[in-house]
Amino acid sequence: MIHSQDITDYIHNYPADIQDILTKTRETIQAAAPDSVEKISYQMPTYYLNGNLVHFAAAKKHLGFYPTPSAISEFSEDLAPYKTSKGAVQFPYAKEIPYDLISKMVTFRVKENTASSH
Repeated sequence: MIHSQDITDYIHNYPADIQDILTKTRETIQAAAPDSVEKISYQMPTYYLNGNLVHFAAAKKHLGFYPTPSAISEFSEDLAPYKTSKGAVQFPYAKEIPYDLISKMVTFRVKENTASSH
């Protein structure tokens, strides 16, 4: 387990090809949730806005993306080709990472978290 103080450190702990995927994932989340705060939580890059929005993590063969059970449920059809669990999805490195789908899930989570705070 890599213990990082910030997301840049976290990303730099991986090989260049994985760093590229992690960096693009980070940029995708930042674009979809510009008001979120970046932090490391559960040893993973985490985005926070009125509560945790999403987490992501590098695994050996896939990008782990953790948008909460509500987003997994909401996007279940789009996620059908991927391995999912209650609050997580695995995007294999061997396939194209669906950054558009990640963006949609983050946008969904922003709406969810901001709606619950008003």
